[in-house]
Amino acid sequence: MALNKGSVSDLAKHEDEGVNGGAGRYRFFLALLVLLSALAPLLFVVVSGFCTTGEGVASNSPSKGVLDDIAARTNNTGTINIKSKEKNNLILTWKLVGVDAAVVAISLPSQTAVAPRSGTHQMEGNYSLAARRIVREERYENQLVEMEMVQQDDDTIVKLENANMQASELVNSSILEKYSTWKKENGNKNRVSTIRLMRDQIIMARIYLSVSKKKMKQGLRQQLLVCLKRSRRALGEANVDAELHSSARKRIKEMAAVLSKARDELFDCEFVTRKLRAMLLTEEEKIRRLKRQNTFLTQLGVKGIPGGIRCLSLRLTVDYYLLPPEKRELPKSENLENPKLHHYALFTDNVLAAAVVVNSTVMNAKDSSKHVFHLVTDDLNYGAMKMWFLLNPPEEATIHVENLDELKWLNSSYCPVLRQLKSAAMREYYFKAGRSTTGSSSASSLKYRNPKYLSMLNHLRFYLPQIYPKLDKILFLDDDIVVQKDLTGLWLVDLEAKVNGAVETCVDNFHRFDKYLNFSNPHIAREFDPNACGWAYGMNIFDLKEWKKKDLTGLYHIWQNLNEERLLWKLGTLPPGLMTFYGLTYSLEKYWHVLGLGYNPNINPSDIENAAVIHYNGNRKPWMEMAITKYRPYWTKYIDYDHPYLSHCHFIK
Repeated sequence: MALNKGSVSDLAKHEDEGVNGGAGRYRFFLALLVLLSALAPLLFVVVSGFCTTGEGVASNSPSKGVLDDIAARTNNTGTINIKSKEKNNLILTWKLVGVDAAVVAISLPSQTAVAPRSGTHQMEGNYSLAARRIVREERYENQLVEMEMVQQDDDTIVKLENANMQASELVNSSILEKYSTWKKENGNKNRVSTIRLMRDQIIMARIYLSVSKKKMKQGLRQQLLVCLKRSRRALGEANVDAELHSSARKRIKEMAAVLSKARDELFDCEFVTRKLRAMLLTEEEKIRRLKRQNTFLTQLGVKGIPGGIRCLSLRLTVDYYLLPPEKRELPKSENLENPKLHHYALFTDNVLAAAVVVNSTVMNAKDSSKHVFHLVTDDLNYGAMKMWFLLNPPEEATIHVENLDELKWLNSSYCPVLRQLKSAAMREYYFKAGRSTTGSSSASSLKYRNPKYLSMLNHLRFYLPQIYPKLDKILFLDDDIVVQKDLTGLWLVDLEAKVNGAVETCVDNFHRFDKYLNFSNPHIAREFDPNACGWAYGMNIFDLKEWKKKDLTGLYHIWQNLNEERLLWKLGTLPPGLMTFYGLTYSLEKYWHVLGLGYNPNINPSDIENAAVIHYNGNRKPWMEMAITKYRPYWTKYIDYDHPYLSHCHFIK
């Protein structure tokens, strides 16, 4: 018999209420309680053993107490059922909470039925321990699975990090250093951190000078002036830290001390902000002015002729007119109209440039005897051009030089460009001195005001059938090109009934018709596609038979007349060429003609090496000091700088 909590309370009550014999009664009940507590476990074992031995065999199923114990130890993670499927097997099932079909069944082989040696409670204890061990093992396995999943995630992250590190190592560190915030300044010979610091100090000193003047701080103002003068002297014309004067570090410390003092005494946030804004606007205006000056000087340099070339032309001209008339003629005049030979057209007033074009073509030709060069120049350079090729005949090739002024049919009544050149408005636009280069003037407007765009030498390309009426095909070359391969294959190209063979220049949205023509004009919008691909002058193979059939020179005249007010295009020969040969241009392979050596320093070297013709289009011509240095050798290798005329005119390689 067990004593519950209520019984203890009743005893305490009776103890308090007892008057007669209360102490004795208290001792009796206390002894009885101790006796029952000692006998209760013994009675439980005896009764359980009696029930079990009464059945004659040991039960293979755990008791309800054991099952309750197992269920209580699942920690709400699932439900465990144990049942006897057969006499010799014990089935334990564990259903996880929240999982539809996650039922784990474990079959445990039971022991052979024998009589218990120590009572049934020992077998129940064994079953309880086995079930608990199974649960613990399941939990341990689940923990292992979770750890493996976490480990797999960690491994994946590590692999990704390693891959990224390997990829980053493949990048050129020298390129990264230019943009890296953490680049190492030490060891960099071209670092400018000290220069930047000094310039920043000078800017702040200028600001505090204004503030000190406003607040009448003459002593501090004098210190700022002294430090400013010394810092500027130490900075000098240095572009990198290595060029700084040895006193630069000392000047930085002196300036820092004065600026710290000025900041404590003079700092005015609003005033400093206004001053910085004013300084910024002033510097921006200086930059704009310098850009305009640079544009003007660049265009002036482009228009000008180097002194060496002027010297060469003058000396050759003098010597030409000292020759007797019978010695002034070039040989092989019988080849000039032979359609079986390869004919070239070159219109220029630059003797040296013409020499390079002819020399490079002949030196790279497989059979120079089949090449005929037709040169046209102005009256000023006619004698010099002939004299040069009389003195320097190009191997077996044929040379013919004509004077532009002797083409009597090319007059203002026939040629719109000549007529426009004589108009007062055109002379005002192109030749009037004292034009403003500020305001709306820009690089493009200065460029297109260059009178060379109206030079007849530039527009002669539209009169090829009239100049060479007996030829069927002719290859037109600009004077700023260099030939690197044999060009005979161009005469074998089938133009497919088209007139002009040229290399197209459009890339994505660049160099298409809308760049050159004014599509707001109805004449342009009606006749042309703004997305049509542009092409390049400089090396063009023309079918003169098809040209004459289609009267393309007449079509050029129509467009030139419509553009007298410059409403269809600005200037130049490419826009009217695009219009005249629209739909009549055959696209040549890119390697025939590589452009950009007069403005683009980033052309792929392999493209230049593999090109048949390279073109110095742009302002930086190879005979000028402003030429791109790395491209100049392609041109100079066809010049003999030891030639007496070149030496006398001080040409330097």
